Amino acid sequence: MTLVIRSSRVLTREGIRPGSVQVDAGRVTRIADWSDSPGSFDIHDAGDYVVMPGIVDTHVHVNEPGRTEWEGFASATRSAAAGGITTLLDMPLNSIPATTTIAALEAKREAARGKTLVNVEYIGGVVPGNAGDLKGLVDAGVRAFKCFLTPSGVDEFQNVTEADLRIAFPILAKLGVPLMVHAEDPALIRQCMPSRKYSDYLASRPVEAEHSAISLMVRLMEWCPTPLHIVHLSSASSLDIVREARAKGLPLTVETCPHYLTFAAEEIADGATEYKCAPPIRSAGEREALWDALIAGDIDLIASDHSPCIPSLKETGGDFSSCWGGIASLQYSLSAVWTGAKSRRIPIERVSHWMSTATSRLAGLDKTKGRLAEGYDADIIVWDPDAKCSQTPGKHLTPYSGRELLGKVVATYVGGQKVNFSAQQN
Repeated sequence: MTLVIRSSRVLTREGIRPGSVQVDAGRVTRIADWSDSPGSFDIHDAGDYVVMPGIVDTHVHVNEPGRTEWEGFASATRSAAAGGITTLLDMPLNSIPATTTIAALEAKREAARGKTLVNVEYIGGVVPGNAGDLKGLVDAGVRAFKCFLTPSGVDEFQNVTEADLRIAFPILAKLGVPLMVHAEDPALIRQCMPSRKYSDYLASRPVEAEHSAISLMVRLMEWCPTPLHIVHLSSASSLDIVREARAKGLPLTVETCPHYLTFAAEEIADGATEYKCAPPIRSAGEREALWDALIAGDIDLIASDHSPCIPSLKETGGDFSSCWGGIASLQYSLSAVWTGAKSRRIPIERVSHWMSTATSRLAGLDKTKGRLAEGYDADIIVWDPDAKCSQTPGKHLTPYSGRELLGKVVATYVGGQKVNFSAQQN
Protein backbone atom coordinates (compact mmCIF):
# COMPACT_ATOMS: atom_id res chain seq x y z
CA MET A 1 0.00 0.00 0.00
CA THR A 2 1.27 3.47 -0.88
CA LEU A 3 0.18 6.10 1.60
CA VAL A 4 0.80 9.76 2.39
CA ILE A 5 0.09 11.22 5.83
CA ARG A 6 0.47 14.98 5.70
CA SER A 7 0.06 17.82 8.15
CA SER A 8 1.16 21.35 8.89
CA ARG A 9 3.00 19.84 11.87
CA VAL A 10 5.16 16.80 11.14
CA LEU A 11 7.77 15.87 13.74
CA THR A 12 11.01 15.14 11.87
CA ARG A 13 14.65 14.95 12.89
CA GLU A 14 14.87 18.67 12.09
CA GLY A 15 11.88 19.55 14.29
CA ILE A 16 8.22 20.22 13.58
CA ARG A 17 7.39 21.54 10.11
CA PRO A 18 4.75 21.18 7.38
CA GLY A 19 5.34 17.95 5.51
CA SER A 20 4.11 14.70 4.08
CA VAL A 21 5.19 11.27 5.22
CA GLN A 22 5.27 8.89 2.26
CA VAL A 23 4.84 5.20 3.05
CA ASP A 24 5.24 2.07 0.97
CA ALA A 25 5.30 -1.59 2.08
CA GLY A 26 5.14 -0.63 5.74
CA ARG A 27 8.17 1.68 5.67
CA VAL A 28 8.64 5.43 5.43
CA THR A 29 10.11 6.06 1.98
CA ARG A 30 10.35 9.84 2.12
CA ILE A 31 9.63 12.90 4.25
CA ALA A 32 8.63 15.49 1.68
CA ASP A 33 7.05 18.94 1.49
CA TRP A 34 3.37 19.17 2.38
CA SER A 35 2.36 19.63 -1.26
CA ASP A 36 4.44 16.68 -2.48
CA SER A 37 1.71 14.05 -2.50
CA PRO A 38 1.74 11.84 -5.60
CA GLY A 39 -1.69 11.22 -7.04
CA SER A 40 -1.15 7.47 -6.96
CA PHE A 41 -0.88 7.53 -3.16
CA ASP A 42 -3.74 7.25 -0.66
CA ILE A 43 -3.61 10.68 1.01
CA HIS A 44 -4.54 11.08 4.67
CA ASP A 45 -4.65 14.80 5.46
CA ALA A 46 -4.18 15.40 9.20
CA GLY A 47 -4.71 19.15 8.96
CA ASP A 48 -2.98 20.89 11.88
CA TYR A 49 -2.65 17.79 14.07
CA VAL A 50 0.87 16.65 14.94
CA VAL A 51 2.15 13.66 12.97
CA MET A 52 4.86 11.96 15.01
CA PRO A 53 6.54 8.61 15.64
CA GLY A 54 4.54 6.04 17.56
CA ILE A 55 5.40 5.54 21.22
CA VAL A 56 7.65 2.61 22.09
CA ASP A 57 6.75 1.50 25.63
CA THR A 58 9.49 -0.68 27.08
CA HIS A 59 7.72 -1.57 30.34
CA VAL A 60 4.32 -3.26 30.02
CA HIS A 61 2.80 -6.14 32.00
CA VAL A 62 0.30 -7.86 29.70
CA ASN A 63 -0.21 -10.91 32.02
CA GLU A 64 -1.30 -13.41 29.35
CA PRO A 65 -1.24 -16.42 29.58
CA GLY A 66 -2.20 -17.32 33.12
CA ARG A 67 -3.76 -14.06 34.30
CA THR A 68 -5.61 -13.02 31.17
CA GLU A 69 -8.55 -11.87 33.28
CA TRP A 70 -6.22 -9.14 34.57
CA GLU A 71 -5.16 -8.16 31.06
CA GLY A 72 -4.61 -9.97 27.75
CA PHE A 73 -2.92 -9.18 24.47
CA ALA A 74 -6.17 -8.18 22.75
CA SER A 75 -7.19 -5.57 25.32
CA ALA A 76 -3.63 -4.40 26.05
CA THR A 77 -2.73 -3.74 22.44
CA ARG A 78 -6.05 -2.01 21.73
CA SER A 79 -5.44 0.29 24.69
CA ALA A 80 -1.87 0.81 23.53
CA ALA A 81 -3.03 1.89 20.07
CA ALA A 82 -5.57 4.26 21.63
CA GLY A 83 -2.72 5.82 23.60
CA GLY A 84 -0.40 6.19 20.62
CA ILE A 85 1.80 3.21 21.51
CA THR A 86 2.81 1.32 18.37
CA THR A 87 5.34 -1.03 20.01
CA LEU A 88 5.29 -2.47 23.50
CA LEU A 89 7.74 -4.68 25.34
CA ASP A 90 6.01 -7.25 27.48
CA MET A 91 7.53 -7.91 30.89
CA PRO A 92 8.26 -11.52 31.92
CA LEU A 93 5.72 -11.38 34.76
CA ASN A 94 2.83 -11.57 35.76
CA SER A 95 2.00 -14.26 33.24
CA ILE A 96 1.97 -17.96 34.05
CA PRO A 97 4.48 -19.26 33.17
CA ALA A 98 6.85 -16.34 33.63
CA THR A 99 9.14 -15.74 30.66
CA THR A 100 12.24 -17.31 32.18
CA THR A 101 12.68 -20.20 29.70
CA ILE A 102 12.38 -20.66 25.94
CA ALA A 103 9.30 -22.83 26.46
CA ALA A 104 7.63 -20.04 28.44
CA LEU A 105 8.51 -17.50 25.74
CA GLU A 106 6.94 -19.73 23.09
CA ALA A 107 3.83 -20.15 25.25
CA LYS A 108 3.52 -16.37 25.45
CA ARG A 109 3.97 -15.95 21.70
CA GLU A 110 1.34 -18.59 21.07
CA ALA A 111 -1.05 -16.81 23.45
CA ALA A 112 -0.51 -13.54 21.55
CA ARG A 113 -0.95 -14.99 18.06
CA GLY A 114 -3.78 -13.28 16.17
CA LYS A 115 -4.66 -10.94 19.03
CA THR A 116 -2.27 -8.01 18.70
CA LEU A 117 -2.99 -4.63 17.13
CA VAL A 118 0.49 -3.18 17.70
CA ASN A 119 4.03 -4.55 17.60
CA VAL A 120 4.91 -6.73 20.59
CA GLU A 121 8.43 -7.59 21.71
CA TYR A 122 9.43 -9.61 24.76
CA ILE A 123 11.60 -9.26 27.85
CA GLY A 124 13.02 -12.33 29.57
CA GLY A 125 13.43 -12.83 33.28
CA VAL A 126 16.50 -13.37 35.45
CA VAL A 127 15.51 -15.48 38.45
CA PRO A 128 17.41 -17.81 40.77
CA GLY A 129 18.64 -20.85 38.84
CA ASN A 130 17.92 -19.83 35.22
CA ALA A 131 21.37 -18.57 34.17
CA GLY A 132 21.57 -21.46 31.72
CA ASP A 133 18.46 -20.20 29.92
CA LEU A 134 19.65 -16.65 29.24
CA LYS A 135 21.56 -17.22 25.99
CA GLY A 136 18.76 -19.32 24.55
CA LEU A 137 16.24 -16.60 25.34
CA VAL A 138 18.34 -13.99 23.53
CA ASP A 139 18.75 -16.33 20.56
CA ALA A 140 14.96 -16.73 20.57
CA GLY A 141 14.48 -12.96 20.38
CA VAL A 142 14.07 -11.37 23.81
CA ARG A 143 15.16 -7.74 23.78
CA ALA A 144 16.20 -7.40 27.42
CA PHE A 145 15.99 -9.09 30.80
CA LYS A 146 14.26 -8.08 34.02
CA CYS A 147 15.01 -8.94 37.63
CA PHE A 148 13.64 -8.01 41.04
CA LEU A 149 15.76 -7.46 44.12
CA THR A 150 12.63 -7.50 46.30
CA PRO A 151 9.78 -10.04 46.15
CA SER A 152 7.89 -9.40 42.93
CA GLY A 153 4.41 -10.04 44.29
CA VAL A 154 3.88 -13.28 42.33
CA ASP A 155 5.25 -16.70 43.22
CA GLU A 156 6.30 -17.58 39.65
CA PHE A 157 8.94 -14.83 39.52
CA GLN A 158 11.36 -15.02 42.41
CA ASN A 159 13.65 -12.16 43.35
CA VAL A 160 17.40 -12.50 42.98
CA THR A 161 20.21 -12.02 45.46
CA GLU A 162 23.70 -10.65 44.89
CA ALA A 163 24.93 -14.25 44.61
CA ASP A 164 22.42 -14.95 41.83
CA LEU A 165 23.51 -11.82 39.96
CA ARG A 166 27.18 -12.76 40.21
CA ILE A 167 26.31 -15.90 38.25
CA ALA A 168 24.19 -14.02 35.68
CA PHE A 169 26.34 -10.92 35.08
CA PRO A 170 29.21 -12.55 33.13
CA ILE A 171 26.64 -14.22 30.86
CA LEU A 172 24.71 -10.98 30.34
CA ALA A 173 27.93 -9.10 29.61
CA LYS A 174 28.64 -11.44 26.69
CA LEU A 175 25.06 -11.28 25.42
CA GLY A 176 25.05 -7.47 25.41
CA VAL A 177 21.33 -6.94 26.09
CA PRO A 178 20.31 -4.74 29.03
CA LEU A 179 19.29 -6.04 32.43
CA MET A 180 16.31 -4.06 33.72
CA VAL A 181 16.31 -3.91 37.51
CA HIS A 182 13.55 -3.29 40.02
CA ALA A 183 15.87 -1.49 42.42
CA GLU A 184 14.72 -1.68 46.03
CA ASP A 185 16.80 -3.27 48.80
CA PRO A 186 14.59 -5.77 50.65
CA ALA A 187 16.61 -5.25 53.85
CA LEU A 188 15.36 -1.65 54.01
CA ILE A 189 11.69 -2.31 53.26
CA ARG A 190 9.44 -2.43 56.30
CA GLN A 191 6.27 -4.43 56.72
CA CYS A 192 3.20 -2.32 56.01
CA MET A 193 0.52 -3.11 58.56
CA PRO A 194 -3.15 -2.89 57.51
CA SER A 195 -3.90 0.78 56.93
CA ARG A 196 -6.02 3.09 54.80
CA LYS A 197 -3.37 5.82 55.04
CA TYR A 198 -1.14 6.23 52.02
CA SER A 199 1.52 7.74 54.28
CA ASP A 200 1.87 4.40 56.08
CA TYR A 201 2.50 2.58 52.82
CA LEU A 202 4.94 5.28 51.66
CA ALA A 203 6.91 4.98 54.91
CA SER A 204 7.25 1.22 54.42
CA ARG A 205 9.28 1.68 51.20
CA PRO A 206 11.73 4.50 51.97
CA VAL A 207 13.89 6.12 49.33
CA GLU A 208 16.97 4.66 51.06
CA ALA A 209 15.91 1.24 49.72
CA GLU A 210 16.22 2.61 46.17
CA HIS A 211 19.60 4.19 46.92
CA SER A 212 20.99 0.98 48.41
CA ALA A 213 19.80 -1.21 45.54
CA ILE A 214 21.25 1.07 42.87
CA SER A 215 24.55 1.19 44.76
CA LEU A 216 24.65 -2.63 44.72
CA MET A 217 24.05 -2.70 40.98
CA VAL A 218 26.83 -0.18 40.39
CA ARG A 219 29.26 -2.32 42.43
CA LEU A 220 28.34 -5.32 40.30
CA MET A 221 28.83 -3.30 37.12
CA GLU A 222 32.28 -2.25 38.34
CA TRP A 223 33.10 -5.93 38.86
CA CYS A 224 31.61 -7.03 35.50
CA PRO A 225 30.46 -4.23 33.17
CA THR A 226 27.19 -5.09 31.48
CA PRO A 227 24.39 -2.83 30.19
CA LEU A 228 22.02 -2.13 33.06
CA HIS A 229 18.78 -0.18 33.21
CA ILE A 230 17.04 1.05 36.37
CA VAL A 231 13.28 0.84 35.92
CA HIS A 232 10.67 3.14 37.48
CA LEU A 233 12.98 5.53 39.33
CA SER A 234 10.90 7.22 42.03
CA SER A 235 13.39 9.68 43.52
CA ALA A 236 15.80 12.05 41.83
CA SER A 237 18.02 11.80 44.91
CA SER A 238 19.06 8.38 43.59
CA LEU A 239 20.68 10.05 40.60
CA ASP A 240 23.81 11.08 42.49
CA ILE A 241 24.79 7.40 42.43
CA VAL A 242 23.89 7.14 38.74
CA ARG A 243 25.96 10.19 37.78
CA GLU A 244 28.99 8.80 39.60
CA ALA A 245 28.62 5.48 37.78
CA ARG A 246 28.34 7.16 34.41
CA ALA A 247 31.42 9.27 35.15
CA LYS A 248 33.29 5.96 35.42
CA GLY A 249 32.02 4.95 31.99
CA LEU A 250 29.55 2.35 33.21
CA PRO A 251 26.66 1.63 30.78
CA LEU A 252 23.80 2.61 33.08
CA THR A 253 20.44 4.01 31.93
CA VAL A 254 17.40 5.09 33.92
CA GLU A 255 13.66 5.46 33.36
CA THR A 256 10.85 7.05 35.27
CA CYS A 257 7.11 6.65 34.76
CA PRO A 258 4.10 8.89 34.08
CA HIS A 259 2.62 8.30 37.52
CA TYR A 260 5.74 9.63 39.28
CA LEU A 261 5.60 12.70 37.03
CA THR A 262 1.86 13.27 37.53
CA PHE A 263 0.84 12.47 41.09
CA ALA A 264 2.16 13.41 44.54
CA ALA A 265 1.90 11.65 47.88
CA GLU A 266 0.31 14.67 49.57
CA GLU A 267 -2.61 14.49 47.14
CA ILE A 268 -3.49 10.82 47.71
CA ALA A 269 -6.58 10.37 49.86
CA ASP A 270 -7.00 7.73 52.54
CA GLY A 271 -8.18 4.47 51.00
CA ALA A 272 -7.27 5.49 47.42
CA THR A 273 -5.56 2.20 46.69
CA GLU A 274 -5.61 2.82 42.92
CA TYR A 275 -2.44 4.87 43.55
CA LYS A 276 -0.44 1.98 45.03
CA CYS A 277 2.69 0.98 43.14
CA ALA A 278 6.24 0.01 44.01
CA PRO A 279 8.37 2.02 44.47
CA PRO A 280 5.68 4.34 45.78
CA ILE A 281 4.63 7.72 44.45
CA ARG A 282 6.57 10.25 46.51
CA SER A 283 6.21 13.93 47.35
CA ALA A 284 5.46 16.87 45.07
CA GLY A 285 9.05 17.96 45.56
CA GLU A 286 10.26 14.59 44.29
CA ARG A 287 7.93 14.92 41.30
CA GLU A 288 9.45 18.27 40.35
CA ALA A 289 12.97 16.94 40.82
CA LEU A 290 12.22 14.07 38.42
CA TRP A 291 11.08 16.56 35.79
CA ASP A 292 14.27 18.57 36.32
CA ALA A 293 16.33 15.40 35.91
CA LEU A 294 14.58 14.55 32.65
CA ILE A 295 15.25 18.02 31.29
CA ALA A 296 18.90 17.78 32.35
CA GLY A 297 19.30 14.37 30.71
CA ASP A 298 20.01 12.47 33.93
CA ILE A 299 16.91 10.33 33.32
CA ASP A 300 16.98 8.76 29.86
CA LEU A 301 13.40 7.82 29.13
CA ILE A 302 9.80 7.41 30.24
CA ALA A 303 7.95 4.07 30.21
CA SER A 304 4.50 3.29 31.58
CA ASP A 305 5.02 0.29 33.90
CA HIS A 306 1.43 -0.59 33.01
CA SER A 307 0.52 -3.21 35.63
CA PRO A 308 -3.23 -3.88 35.79
CA CYS A 309 -5.25 -6.39 37.76
CA ILE A 310 -8.87 -7.25 38.38
CA PRO A 311 -10.71 -4.55 40.41
CA SER A 312 -11.17 -6.72 43.48
CA LEU A 313 -7.39 -6.93 43.96
CA LYS A 314 -7.11 -3.13 43.94
CA GLU A 315 -10.07 -2.24 46.11
CA THR A 316 -9.59 -4.43 49.24
CA GLY A 317 -11.60 -2.00 51.34
CA GLY A 318 -9.00 0.70 50.91
CA ASP A 319 -6.25 -1.24 52.70
CA PHE A 320 -2.85 -0.35 51.23
CA SER A 321 -1.12 -3.34 52.80
CA SER A 322 -3.16 -5.97 50.95
CA CYS A 323 -4.06 -4.44 47.56
CA TRP A 324 -2.19 -5.09 44.31
CA GLY A 325 0.66 -2.69 43.65
CA GLY A 326 0.47 -1.55 40.04
CA ILE A 327 -1.05 1.21 37.91
CA ALA A 328 -3.04 0.67 34.71
CA SER A 329 -1.90 3.39 32.35
CA LEU A 330 -1.30 2.28 28.74
CA GLN A 331 -3.80 4.58 27.06
CA TYR A 332 -3.05 7.48 29.42
CA SER A 333 0.75 7.63 29.36
CA LEU A 334 1.36 10.00 26.46
CA SER A 335 -1.38 12.40 27.54
CA ALA A 336 -0.22 12.33 31.17
CA VAL A 337 3.37 13.11 30.24
CA TRP A 338 2.35 15.78 27.74
CA THR A 339 0.07 17.44 30.31
CA GLY A 340 2.99 17.78 32.70
CA ALA A 341 5.44 18.73 29.97
CA LYS A 342 3.32 21.49 28.49
CA SER A 343 2.73 23.06 31.89
CA ARG A 344 6.53 23.26 32.21
CA ARG A 345 6.98 24.61 28.65
CA ILE A 346 8.67 21.43 27.46
CA PRO A 347 8.10 20.90 23.72
CA ILE A 348 6.57 17.78 22.20
CA GLU A 349 9.96 17.02 20.58
CA ARG A 350 11.41 16.24 24.03
CA VAL A 351 8.44 14.07 24.94
CA SER A 352 8.85 12.12 21.70
CA HIS A 353 12.54 11.65 22.46
CA TRP A 354 11.83 10.27 25.95
CA MET A 355 8.97 7.98 24.86
CA SER A 356 9.97 6.94 21.32
CA THR A 357 13.60 7.55 20.43
CA ALA A 358 15.28 6.68 23.75
CA THR A 359 13.01 3.71 24.42
CA SER A 360 13.72 2.31 20.94
CA ARG A 361 17.44 2.59 21.68
CA LEU A 362 17.06 0.69 24.96
CA ALA A 363 15.21 -2.12 23.18
CA GLY A 364 17.70 -2.32 20.31
CA LEU A 365 15.02 -1.17 17.88
CA ASP A 366 16.47 2.24 17.06
CA LYS A 367 17.43 1.34 13.50
CA THR A 368 13.77 0.83 12.54
CA LYS A 369 11.58 2.53 15.16
CA GLY A 370 11.32 5.68 17.24
CA ARG A 371 11.70 8.26 14.44
CA LEU A 372 9.97 9.54 11.34
CA ALA A 373 12.74 9.05 8.81
CA GLU A 374 13.38 7.32 5.50
CA GLY A 375 13.73 3.57 5.93
CA TYR A 376 12.05 3.45 9.33
CA ASP A 377 8.89 1.47 10.05
CA ALA A 378 5.73 3.43 9.35
CA ASP A 379 4.62 3.34 12.99
CA ILE A 380 2.98 6.74 13.17
CA ILE A 381 0.45 8.59 15.28
CA VAL A 382 -1.71 11.59 14.50
CA TRP A 383 -1.99 13.58 17.70
CA ASP A 384 -4.09 16.53 18.83
CA PRO A 385 -1.93 18.07 21.58
CA ASP A 386 -4.51 20.72 22.46
CA ALA A 387 -7.50 18.49 23.15
CA LYS A 388 -8.70 18.41 26.76
CA CYS A 389 -10.05 14.99 27.70
CA SER A 390 -11.54 13.80 30.95
CA GLN A 391 -10.54 10.15 31.33
CA THR A 392 -13.53 7.84 31.68
CA PRO A 393 -13.42 4.82 34.00
CA GLY A 394 -12.82 1.50 32.25
CA LYS A 395 -12.14 -2.12 33.11
CA HIS A 396 -9.27 -1.34 35.48
CA LEU A 397 -9.21 0.77 38.62
CA THR A 398 -6.69 3.53 37.88
CA PRO A 399 -5.83 6.95 39.35
CA TYR A 400 -6.27 8.49 35.89
CA SER A 401 -10.05 7.93 35.91
CA GLY A 402 -11.85 11.27 35.93
CA ARG A 403 -8.65 13.26 35.54
CA GLU A 404 -8.49 15.89 32.78
CA LEU A 405 -5.45 15.40 30.57
CA LEU A 406 -4.19 17.20 27.50
CA GLY A 407 -3.84 15.48 24.17
CA LYS A 408 -5.78 12.94 22.17
CA VAL A 409 -4.64 10.32 19.68
CA VAL A 410 -6.65 10.84 16.50
CA ALA A 411 -5.15 7.95 14.51
CA THR A 412 -2.55 5.23 14.96
CA TYR A 413 -0.72 3.50 12.12
CA VAL A 414 1.33 0.33 12.56
CA GLY A 415 3.43 -0.58 9.56
CA GLY A 416 1.42 1.94 7.54
CA GLN A 417 -1.91 0.29 8.42
CA LYS A 418 -4.46 2.32 10.36
CA VAL A 419 -5.50 0.60 13.59
CA ASN A 420 -9.13 0.48 14.71
CA PHE A 421 -9.01 1.04 18.46
CA SER A 422 -12.56 2.35 18.83
CA ALA A 423 -13.73 -0.52 21.06
CA GLN A 424 -14.00 0.23 24.78
CA GLN A 425 -10.59 0.65 26.41
CA ASN A 426 -9.32 -0.62 29.75
